[in-house]
Amino acid sequence: MNKFREIFLDLEQKIVNQEYPPQSLLPSENQLIQIYGVSRETIRKALNLLKNSGYIQKKQGKGSIVLDMNRFDFPISGLTSFKELQNAQHIPNETNVAELRKIAVSPKLHEITDWPVASEAWKLIRQRKIDNEVVILDRDYVNAQIIPEIPINKAQDSLFQYFENDLGLEVSYAQKEITVEPVNKEIRDLMDLTTEDQHVVIVRSLVYLEDTRCFQYSESIHRLDKFRFVDFARRRKV
Repeated sequence: MNKFREIFLDLEQKIVNQEYPPQSLLPSENQLIQIYGVSRETIRKALNLLKNSGYIQKKQGKGSIVLDMNRFDFPISGLTSFKELQNAQHIPNETNVAELRKIAVSPKLHEITDWPVASEAWKLIRQRKIDNEVVILDRDYVNAQIIPEIPINKAQDSLFQYFENDLGLEVSYAQKEITVEPVNKEIRDLMDLTTEDQHVVIVRSLVYLEDTRCFQYSESIHRLDKFRFVDFARRRKV
């Protein structure tokens, strides 16, 4: 086995066993050269393997920062509520409703949803806490002509359960867009981010009923270190 791979496996095991816990620094390149008795090139190859495997992030002037590997799987395809995701993966969480009110549909929201300008919509902002940190910020806009009321206790629990079980609606499909975007002031104010957190993953969804009416537009903003986005793909020749 190549020496750099042996060093990678040794450092990987120490990270997994939390000898180097999340957010700590690995020893410097010079220190690793002394520890393992190898060249700088060998150490850099081992560190690149750690980086490509998602164990560390190299920061200019700081060194190699150990990343938190305890990430939750967020499905890209399918239409799953956070409540269902939480139950399936046993995610301990707390939801705080930061805002729930009716607004007039703006020209921008009309352009996204095709709801009539100045018609009523619900605006709902929820903070999702995991380990007492806000790691997801959900912004939902719901057509008030289809959903005339949203009780706050339903917003804290599960909107989809309320729509389907209480209102008898058939939620059918969604169009999704996933982007990585810079953190703005609103996101930073409402989420628990460090100065190192400069970007977030945003999942935008237009959600439709069985009769093809768009009734919900959502922006689900995720902290990069807590989630990985997964899907199952089957090859199809074209």
